[in-house]
Amino acid sequence: MRVLVIGSGGREHALVWKIAASPLVEKIFCIPGNPGIARHAECVSLDTSDNAALARFAEARAIDLTVVGPEAPLANGLADFFHSRGLKVFGPTRAAARIESSKSFAKDLMQRYGIPTAEYRVFDTPGAAREYIIRRGAPVVVKADGLAAGKGVVVATTIDAALEAVDNIMGGRVFGSAGARIVVEEYMSGEEASLLAFTDGSTVVPMVAAQDHKRVFDGDQGPNTGGMGAYAPVPALSESDIELITARILQPAVDALRREGTPYRGCLYAGLMLTREGPRVVEFNARFGDPETQAVLPLLTSDLVPVLDACAGGGDLSRIPVVWSKDAAVCVVLAAGGYPGSYRKGDRIDGLEAAEKEGALIFHAGTAKSGDKIVTAGGRVLGVAARAATLEKALEKAYAAAGRIRFPNVHYRRDIAWRAFLAGRQDSGQDRKGLNRRGVDRD
Repeated sequence: MRVLVIGSGGREHALVWKIAASPLVEKIFCIPGNPGIARHAECVSLDTSDNAALARFAEARAIDLTVVGPEAPLANGLADFFHSRGLKVFGPTRAAARIESSKSFAKDLMQRYGIPTAEYRVFDTPGAAREYIIRRGAPVVVKADGLAAGKGVVVATTIDAALEAVDNIMGGRVFGSAGARIVVEEYMSGEEASLLAFTDGSTVVPMVAAQDHKRVFDGDQGPNTGGMGAYAPVPALSESDIELITARILQPAVDALRREGTPYRGCLYAGLMLTREGPRVVEFNARFGDPETQAVLPLLTSDLVPVLDACAGGGDLSRIPVVWSKDAAVCVVLAAGGYPGSYRKGDRIDGLEAAEKEGALIFHAGTAKSGDKIVTAGGRVLGVAARAATLEKALEKAYAAAGRIRFPNVHYRRDIAWRAFLAGRQDSGQDRKGLNRRGVDRD
């Protein structure tokens, strides 16, 4: 097979790395790719927003399967355009991808089909939103309706903070056009988890649950980012819990989109809050998570390519083996100083080979080549991932490797997976019983 991957981040590097391990694959292209991806694929500089140019490339290179990494091309209708040209693509149509590109659409869909989520209201004007917040009180969550690179959410613990979020998002347009409409949600407390799943539009196959670390600083402090690290599996979720979440949340979402006339094919990502009342949806994403993918795919021991192909319409997903290791994996994101605010680019990165010798996988995200050197080119620069028999050992490998990498003002969290160890010191049996009893009915 000849495979094309769309994207340039750590998620796409992880996908290319796993696809390259398949004996079914003859050649991989990546648009636009990055220096790390270039070790496994031929990188091509094309505009990922130009659907026609991407389709012409796929046709000219006889691409058998295109895998779309980021959300923006999906929201831009890339899958629709490829379908119209008879090209096989892993990723939902523009209409189905609204489950991520419009939070109000996703919330309305969940409400219609009884998928558990937070109470919410949608607002098109800041005045109405402000009046509602003053009347409701805090804490509340204020979200830009559109795509905001994972940063369009403000958890406001006071009314003043919530009103400021409304002003910034709707008035100041800090997230651009994504903030023309907002969703104000009930604040949910509990443990967060990410459960990604493969789907061919009917069958849903969950992956290993992961936990992302959104805040930039240790202890979940500071502003939200695209993600500073992840680990898998999540101790708070047993295999039976995952089966129940699939039955109550993921499968109903796929069924709902099919009934709405917009079948969903690709990776469906459920961001979850494990509340006292049971698991509830924080958000859906219409693609692989970043950095969750860098922690989850190293645990997949079977071939990824037949799964992607089946989801794209090349087979029956229910007949494809999907096998996971019992090991643990972790990804630590190395960011440029100042991220998620302003940061420098063009700084030389040293120590990559030494990091790999520690037994880690180095996934490039915001990197570029300058002569024969690798330099920084984004906020999240690298993802250092490691797999081991235990989470402790995986973390030890990842942090040993991260310590080998050097560039000016490098920043990374030193507490990835801290919640997993906190949970281990608590009465997990009581927590688990509460999830099973009040979350999803076992009958």
